[in-house]
Amino acid sequence: MVYYLGIDAGGSHCRSRLIDASGTVIGSGKTGPANARVGLEILHATLLDAIGQAIAEAGLDPASVATIRAGMGIAGISRPGVRERLESLAFPFASVAYETDAAIANIGAHGGRDGATLVIGTGSIAQVRVNGRDFAIGGYGFPISDEGSGAALGLSAMRHALRALDGRTTRTPLSTAVSERFGHDTARAIAWMDEATPKDYAQLAPIVMDHAEADDSIARSIVEDAALHVERFIETVFAKGAPACALAGGLSLRMRPWLRARTVARLSEPMGDPLDGALLLAGFVRE
Repeated sequence: MVYYLGIDAGGSHCRSRLIDASGTVIGSGKTGPANARVGLEILHATLLDAIGQAIAEAGLDPASVATIRAGMGIAGISRPGVRERLESLAFPFASVAYETDAAIANIGAHGGRDGATLVIGTGSIAQVRVNGRDFAIGGYGFPISDEGSGAALGLSAMRHALRALDGRTTRTPLSTAVSERFGHDTARAIAWMDEATPKDYAQLAPIVMDHAEADDSIARSIVEDAALHVERFIETVFAKGAPACALAGGLSLRMRPWLRARTVARLSEPMGDPLDGALLLAGFVRE
């Protein structure tokens, strides 16, 4: 018996899915952020935690674990030297294949065939496969990139809240909701900023979306600007020759209504999720 393990490790969480040779899910796990930027030791520990949960749920013994073929999609591994360092990590499996989290999302969305996937979550990136060639658009990291993402929405909300506290702009329900988190105290907000991660900024995104949907003028402008970036991503992937484009990521469903109808009409529904893509990367082929 051979088993397959898929890992989706991103800026907000790390998920695992373990299946048998027939494709039946026998175990799963979920832990915290697993972006390569957290450091190799922390990343390794987070991966092992998610993997351990899936193996424990499946009840596999060490001999069975040794047959596992794993596919891991990890955010941030395109940075120089990261993939090589990952390949030095110890896992008790028959094989391990690595890709970015965006790559496994695209593999899952199109079943390994040509197409593009725009991932809108903590960050943003478009992953494209055209004539079997894979490449990415954007996704260079927060704050210089990740346009239209949860982290970008959160950063804009923080800027609005601080300007409102200063009196440089009109207070709105959004600015009040954000500044309440810091007791309406600029010094506390700055102290938070000194330690804040992209995930921390992205946790403000639902507040922005809620207030935009409630017609807060500043929240609407923030989301409308994000939608323009999303539409530009989509236009670019089609211009690069992608035959189809799907949306993925935790923010994609809430962002979709803010896109123009003609843009939405060009989108395709994903065939599978990133963990399906990770399992295909591992070598699983459904009979």
